[in-house]
Amino acid sequence: MHDLVNISIPDAGGYALLGYAVVFFGLILLMCVIMIMGRVMTRKTVSPAAVSPAASEAPAPKEAAPAKAAPGTAGELKLYNTDPRDAAMVMAIVADTLGKPLNELRFISIREVTEDEV
Repeated sequence: MHDLVNISIPDAGGYALLGYAVVFFGLILLMCVIMIMGRVMTRKTVSPAAVSPAASEAPAPKEAAPAKAAPGTAGELKLYNTDPRDAAMVMAIVADTLGKPLNELRFISIREVTEDEV
């Protein structure tokens, strides 16, 4: 029987290594569980009938646009008493909150609301 008060250095080293091994095993197990859950949550279920080769090869109907905008733009934006930098931050925050890319959102105007108007 071992005396736990007067432990030898080799026994202490063995206990320390055993403790480290248990902790790292737990961390590796937790990492695997998180990776599996991430894959399950991000998996998109698409039925084979929904994506057919014929549908993807068909040309999209062309709509008449008044003017060609640059790729990724969503039209004119009017700023009222707002710094362009502040407007860009507001648009980025809204896009992040909605979880959508900025080029899929349409901002028509941004106006600063002061304490007098509230």
